[in-house]
Amino acid sequence: MLFLIVGKVNAQNEKSKNKLPNIVFIYADDLGYGDLGVYGATEIKTPNMDKLANSGIRFTNGYATSATCTPSRYGLLTGVYPWREKDAKILPGTAPLLIKTNQMTIPKMLKEKGYQTGIVGKWHLGLGEGNLDWNKEISPSPNQVGFDYSHIMAATQDRVPTVYIENGFVVGLDPKDPIEVNYDKNFEGIPTAITNPELVKMKWHHGHNNSVVNGIPRIGFMKGGKSAIWSDVDMSDHFLTKAQDYVIKHKNEPFFLYYAIQQPHVPRTPNPRFEGKSGMGPRGDVILEADWTIGEFIKTLEKEGLLENTLIVLSSDNGPVLNDGYYDDAVTKLGKHKPAGPLRGGKYSLFDAGTRVPFVVSWPGKIKPAVSDALVCQIDLLSSLASLVGSNVTTPDSENLMPVFTGKTSIGRKELVLEASSKTAFRQGDWAMIPPYKGVPVYGDVNIEVGNNKEYQLYNLKEDIGQKQNLAKSNPEKLKEMMACFEKIRGKSSTNIQELKLE
Repeated sequence: MLFLIVGKVNAQNEKSKNKLPNIVFIYADDLGYGDLGVYGATEIKTPNMDKLANSGIRFTNGYATSATCTPSRYGLLTGVYPWREKDAKILPGTAPLLIKTNQMTIPKMLKEKGYQTGIVGKWHLGLGEGNLDWNKEISPSPNQVGFDYSHIMAATQDRVPTVYIENGFVVGLDPKDPIEVNYDKNFEGIPTAITNPELVKMKWHHGHNNSVVNGIPRIGFMKGGKSAIWSDVDMSDHFLTKAQDYVIKHKNEPFFLYYAIQQPHVPRTPNPRFEGKSGMGPRGDVILEADWTIGEFIKTLEKEGLLENTLIVLSSDNGPVLNDGYYDDAVTKLGKHKPAGPLRGGKYSLFDAGTRVPFVVSWPGKIKPAVSDALVCQIDLLSSLASLVGSNVTTPDSENLMPVFTGKTSIGRKELVLEASSKTAFRQGDWAMIPPYKGVPVYGDVNIEVGNNKEYQLYNLKEDIGQKQNLAKSNPEKLKEMMACFEKIRGKSSTNIQELKLE
């Protein structure tokens, strides 16, 4: 009898070893390199994200593809540089689906290998084919590009429509009160922040003065759908519950969950439980809220016996921004906190803080805790995960870095093209190069250096992580080498390499 029991246990252990891992992306919105304790933050506490980072590989050179949200999300899911897709820019809530329905995506690849696939949270990759009717089934949607289940907001928290969409249908919609959405003109009789400022509870700074929903002025105009309107202060709890429900429902089969949290994007609307807790205003409060939320989600994985066999990627779509359209004390109450850490720039920027973000890969049953300086990017997740699950899917832009993500090697990719506002820069080894671009050097509304300069910029990030010393003129040979490599990937028309004169 003892031999039978031991044999049964060994068989179960062997089965567990051979089981495909669950895969979870926890994708934050505008979370900066310096916003986590493990990346140097001292003025704000992120114990749950820190614990996750300390349980796996924390990358110091981990990048999103882009310095804004839509392009980064496109690159993450498709493994394709977003600058190859002309429409991969910050989209309005009415934009058609950016990812082609016949295009390979991470969830499609994983479905082919027997995974259940789900998305909970922010989408912002377009819906439908244009002229969308929000009162009928919305298609194509995430469900047509690889997700079995989707519970999303269409774009961002500051854009209409301010409703949740589950598997292509607006949640809680009353057919007698249909939704209409327009980004060009308002509907007759619908108040805005301009016409009815008395309705505004959160003061707008720039760009957010259209329809007022829950006292918050948004981008775009919306009419109807009152029964479907979300509660901003409950959004984090709402998405957490949906994410928890998803993993519990699918705990007996391999699953992929893209958990795209909305924090700390504007409008920052912490639940009253977190209001005022950070001392930094709403931005700090929602980071605390996000950290708690992630902790609760991890507890669910642990409670259900899933954590040991779940590969978790924690990252952000781009770098940080303080004032991004509302007066919410993010600037005045910042104190000594540095959202970008030692990096220069932020969201919207070609400087490193635009795209170098927190990047953690945890898999308690397989990955030993470590810190890695390897150069990695979110576009590499498609090819890497494909190799993990036995798929031959890849793209020319996505590299198989599974040995790096699991800590078996510290040698990452050699080079990387990074994008901000349809302009591109180049990272190779320890070096970063930004070609000359027209435009203002600082975006005034958000007060961020964006990297535009009439001269070439060349930085050694190992010696100068803050990109303070431009070496383009003092090291022309390195600049020429960087430009040549950049041109091979990006194309000659995108650079001014022909204007480069070595002195």
